[in-house]
Order: sequence, then C-alpha cells, then structure tokens
Amino acid sequence: MTERLLIIDDDARLAAMVSDYLAAAGFVVERRFTGRDGLAALDGGAFDAVILDVMLPDIDGFEVCRTIRARAQTPILMLTARGEEMDRVVGLEIGADDYLSKPFSPRELQARIRAILRRGRVAARPEDAPLRFGRLHIDRESRTVRVDGEERTLTSYQFDLLAALADNAGRVLNRERLMDLVKGEELEAFDRSIDVHISRIRSAIEDDPRRPRRIITVRGAGYVFAKKQDGEA
Repeated sequence: MTERLLIIDDDARLAAMVSDYLAAAGFVVERRFTGRDGLAALDGGAFDAVILDVMLPDIDGFEVCRTIRARAQTPILMLTARGEEMDRVVGLEIGADDYLSKPFSPRELQARIRAILRRGRVAARPEDAPLRFGRLHIDRESRTVRVDGEERTLTSYQFDLLAALADNAGRVLNRERLMDLVKGEELEAFDRSIDVHISRIRSAIEDDPRRPRRIITVRGAGYVFAKKQDGEA
C-alpha cells in the first residue's frame, strides 16, 4: 500500500525538494504552506504521517501539532531551523513522534519517516497477547492503553516505549537499549528524548507522575518497569 505524507512548511523550495525525494522513494506527498491549510488538508483526507515545520507564517507549528494530536494519532515528525534543546523537548511533550533540525539529510528524513510509520503499523503477532499489570492494560493488537478501563492517550512512539518496558518488566533498561528496542535501527537522537517520552507516559498512566510507582528511574542506569505495585495481586 502506498503511504501518503503531508508536508506543512512555508519554505516552498525545501518542501519541493523533500517532496521530490520522498516521491522517488515511493510515497505520495502533498504540500501545504500554512498551518491552516495543513489542518484543512488533514480534515479532508487521510494521511499516514505529517512532516511539520515549527516556523509557519500563520499558526505556530507547535499549535498545529497540538491540534493534530487532539484529533488523531497520525505520526508527526517536526522540522525546524531552531537548534535549541528546549524546542525539541516542547515538540516531543506536545505529541510529536520525532524531531529533525534543519539542515538535514533527505536520506535521514526518509529513514525517520519509515521508522515512525513502521511503529504505527506493527502487526500483532500470536505472542502479542494483551499485557495486564494490575489496573494497567496494554493491548498491542488495538494499540491502546487503559488504566481502570479508561483509555489513556499516547503517541505511537510512546506506546512502543511502554510496551518495550512492560515486556522487560523487572529489568533495568538504559536509554540506548530502549531506543534499540523501539526503533530497531540506529538513528541520530539527542540523549534526553527518551526522558521526555517517559515523562509523558508517566503523566498518562501514573496516579502521581511526580512519584511514579510503575516506571521507576534507576539513577545512573536507566528505567525499570515494576511488575507489581503495592496492593496488587
């Protein structure tokens, strides 16, 4: 099946270059040059992923990301000329699946797009039975997470990160190992991106994210998923 991508970037020259490169790789690509036009395109048709620039002429790219995430779980890769770590952190915190700073290699962009698409379409295997840990239910077939029966919202990347931790419950996993389990390939990433995603997962599943009892930080080593919390059978 041919995958459809939407590029929202007011740099027409860059958008054309990226569009041509991705089209040659087999994707169907549409371009929009403002945040409002991008959101309208998403309302009017289904896309498999969005490539979103932060600096747009009408609506801030972060706000566009928030709007998309409030409507759907479509994978989002953010592009920006900004290099500050805080911008990357904000993008991840509001729901972006990945982040790439300009200038970038089209080859790396394609690799990152394929990675987030692959995470979003992972087929359920027979061994992928739902995982239950007390009040927490992780269903890999439907890619949903529930606490006390209430569905909690996670991005595709965050779901896979939670599933990787749960699959290795009781074992300490460092950042490099987690990235390997989730991405399945080596891609450049800034060290603290995992920490941001863990924070978002905690906000979704923990009673008190500031005092987590399910995903525990092991100082200097990584994270460990607790098999049981106090009071669980």
